[in-house]
This record gives sequence, C-alpha cells and structure tokens, in this order.
Amino acid sequence: MNVRTYSVKYGFTQHFTIPAKKAYNWCIDYKPYDLSLMHLGGSRRIRKLTDDAVLLSETTFANGEAVEKTKLVRLNPRRLSWSSTHVSGPFLHSQFLYQISPIGKKRSKLEFEGLLLVYSNVRLTHEKIKRIAKEERLQDSTSWRHLAKAMAEEMR
Repeated sequence: MNVRTYSVKYGFTQHFTIPAKKAYNWCIDYKPYDLSLMHLGGSRRIRKLTDDAVLLSETTFANGEAVEKTKLVRLNPRRLSWSSTHVSGPFLHSQFLYQISPIGKKRSKLEFEGLLLVYSNVRLTHEKIKRIAKEERLQDSTSWRHLAKAMAEEMR
C-alpha cells in the first residue's frame, strides 16, 4: 500500500510573567530534565552543534511504547525565535516555530505554529486531520502551560 503524507497545522499562544528576553533565554537553555517540567516521561540528550544549532535526542512514551525522535533546533536570538525540525522519528520532517514577543516590560508571550507531518497507509479524512490538530494543540499547549509555571517559579 502507498504511504500518504498529511500536513496537520495548528498553533497557540502562551503568556509568560517574565520579560521577553529572559523568557527566550530560559526556553532555549535546554536541560536533560526538561520533559519532566512538561509532565512527560522520558529522557533527552542535548548536543550543541554551533551557537545557533542544537540537536535534541528524545525518548518519550506513547501508549506504553517508547518513541524515539531527534530534532534539529535552529536558534534566532535577534528575533527571539527558534524552529525545531524532526530529523528522525515517526513524524519525520515535522517543523515547529516558536517566537517570543514582549507585552510591556515585564511580560511576554510565546506564539507557536506547528506543522505535524503524519504518514498513513490509509486515507485520512478532513475531519480526522482536524481531530489530530485539536489533540496536538491540546497536548502541546498543556506542556507549555507547565513550562510557563516552571519558568515563573524559577525566575522568582
């Protein structure tokens, strides 16, 4: 059977009680325990390739099975943004864009755009793609709510 590729697009905004530059620096300061801050089980290895490129190798769990993926992260400090592209794993070539913007001097917000590439042997309906987008948005935005809380606690 022929494998088809589907684009699942979604996004959300997360507010922070931290100035934009501090929030950006906190977000891109990758640590092995980051997944636990998102309330996810698993492990993360971080390899800094250059000043503006990081390789994240992660193992997480879905439906009781280990899921391994590697992400190439490109940092853009001038724009307070970064991108994360899956270079291995079940969602190969999926790409996620993050940008932090100031809200006054003491607050900021993250704007997230996701492009999840789903590979399937069966045809996915428009409704199924919308359902996947809704589930991914909920999962990712929940992780970022946890990260925002951890950031606020750490910055106190």
